[in-house]
Order: sequence, then C-alpha cells, then structure tokens
Amino acid sequence: MEMTPHQRLLAALRGQEVDRLPWSPFLAYWWDFQPKVIQDGGQVAFLREIGADALLRGFITAFTCSDVQGISQYTSFSEPIPGVEFHREEKGDLWRNEFNTPVGKLVSTAQLSPDGNTRFMVEHPVKRREDYKILRYIVERMVIKPDYAAVQEEIDQVGEGGLSVPLISPFLKTPFQALVEHYVGTVQLVYDLADYPEEVEETLAVMSEKALEAVRISVDSPAQTYITWEDSSTTNMSPALFKRYIVPELNRWGAEIHAAGKLFLHHACGHVRALLPAMAKECVDAIESLSPPPTGNVEIWEARQALGPEMGLIGGIEPVHFLNLALPELRAYVEELIERMGVHRYILANSDSCPPGVTVEKFRMVSDMVRQ
Repeated sequence: MEMTPHQRLLAALRGQEVDRLPWSPFLAYWWDFQPKVIQDGGQVAFLREIGADALLRGFITAFTCSDVQGISQYTSFSEPIPGVEFHREEKGDLWRNEFNTPVGKLVSTAQLSPDGNTRFMVEHPVKRREDYKILRYIVERMVIKPDYAAVQEEIDQVGEGGLSVPLISPFLKTPFQALVEHYVGTVQLVYDLADYPEEVEETLAVMSEKALEAVRISVDSPAQTYITWEDSSTTNMSPALFKRYIVPELNRWGAEIHAAGKLFLHHACGHVRALLPAMAKECVDAIESLSPPPTGNVEIWEARQALGPEMGLIGGIEPVHFLNLALPELRAYVEELIERMGVHRYILANSDSCPPGVTVEKFRMVSDMVRQ
C-alpha cells in the first residue's frame, strides 16, 4: 500500500519497511529568495506540490524561553530574564547586544550577511575569566515554559504530508557547541579549557541542567521527533572535545526522548569523518544533513559503513552539486546515490542547505526519480 509522507518518514526513521525512498528537501536559505507567491503558500504546500515528503526541521520549539544569546530568530525565545536587563543597538546590519546583571555585563556583536540571510558573531560575549560567572548568572535565571500549542499547530498544518520536528535545545544546540559558536569562540575556548577549566566546566554544568529542563518539557509535547542544531564539524572542534563534551550530552537527551517513545535527530553538517567513531555511540536515531565534499568531507555511504546499518541517515545530495550540475548529470549523481544507499533507514535530501540558484525543476526531477 502507498504510504503517506508522514507514515513514510516515521517508518524510515524507525527502521521499518517503506513503500519507497523518502525524499525531504532542506530549503534553508533557498526559501528566503523565492517569489512572494511561493512563500505565501508556505513550505508544506510547496513540498506537497513538488511531490516531496515534508520534514520540518526545527521550525518551532515545544517551549518558550529566554534568549540568552541575543541573536535568536525564534519568536518563542522571548521570555524576560529576571534580574537581567537586555539592550540591543542596531546599526545597519550590525547588532550590538548588551546583558546587564548585578554581577557584571556581557557585550556581543553579530553581523547580518545579506547574501546568505544569516547572522554570525563578530564579538563573542565571554572574553575573560570573570565573564563565565556572568553567563552562569544569566543562564541560571533563564525562564523555560511549555508551549505545546505551537507544536500542535504545526502538526495540524503538516497533517499526513510530512513530519514536524521541533528543536529540542534552549541554546539551539548542546551547551559546549553553543560556547564554541555563540559565547566564546573556538580559539578562546581552547585556551580557557587549558587556563581555567573549572570555570568552563561549572558553566557547562549550569547550561546542561537548563537544557535538560527543556528536553523534559519537550518530550511531553505531541511531537514524535526532535532535532538539535549541532553543526558538528572538526573545523571548529577536535574529536577529543566532541567525545568528551558533546556525545554525553546528546546521550543524556536521547535517553529522555527514547524513554518517552520518541525519536531524536542530530544535525551534523560539517567535516565529520574524524567524528564518526564517536557518533556511532550516540543515543540518536539519525544523523541529519551529512554533507559530502566539498561542503563536508565524507560520502554518505562511507558514513553508513562507519556508523552501522541501524543508524538513520538524512542527506546525501551535496549543495554545490545540486546547484551546478545540469539535469542529466544531476540525475546520474542521484541514481548512484540511491543505488549505493538503498532504502533502509535512509531519507534522501540535499544536505544542510540549498543555494538560492537551484531550480524548482531539479526538485521535481528528484521527486520523479524516487517514484520510479
């Protein structure tokens, strides 16, 4: 019998038999550059119209919380922090964020990239040893509340056309990865771990408890699957640090999610070849957005060999190839990918993001291919 996209995606993630290979394009960045008539219809309607299985990765959370990073685009990150004054100064594309507390002040700046419609840190807020104390003060007072109505609304919107996958973390990712990307930066964090590890470890412990609070709230929502935006890559973290700080946190979250009978996805979009041995031991159901070269550094079928047949995989179509290959070459590329991967615990997707120049014709061609 023909499955609905909702049934197909859940079966694939659970390792059950599927009627055909699921195909779930990732529209990040691409969507922002589409005509208004397409955007007004919404992503679910667009994916349904091109014949794809809608996998809504991290559009919402099952909670509202305080934005302790100052750069979140999520409307649910809007709870005030008791005892903390937040001020943002906007100058063109530059945001200057200031957190004022009784124990000190944190200042960061974030720059918008108009071409990519994404914001990146120019100045991290934690610069000195004393700043970790301020960050702990802010995180300890972070407010997290259930918001299951938002989850149910998205589930109702998607219906049988796909699967809603809320974001699980109040820091968007694990605490250590959040320190790398949003609070400290890779180089400074490595120095801090060597110079005063007790400050870093104490801060991570506070962040970890807040994250677990959000996880425990989330698993009681109507959602069946959750995701964390790890952006895992050895371009900003060594395998040793990943194994020590990331894997235990993911396993802690995964245990809670699995105890509730639900599924957990790990977004890993960077250079992960050296991380695969550690990733094989994660308490997750699938690695999402595995990217071949040149965006990543491992082919998805190589990851399959390293991770084992029972780890789900989502991705495989490299964004640069998706953009640059002509239709005949793209067809051959996807045919080889499907032949190598099969259908067991696999969801075909363009990995991590989609360049704005990719044509709708290419999406439709892949939709036709999976039906054949």
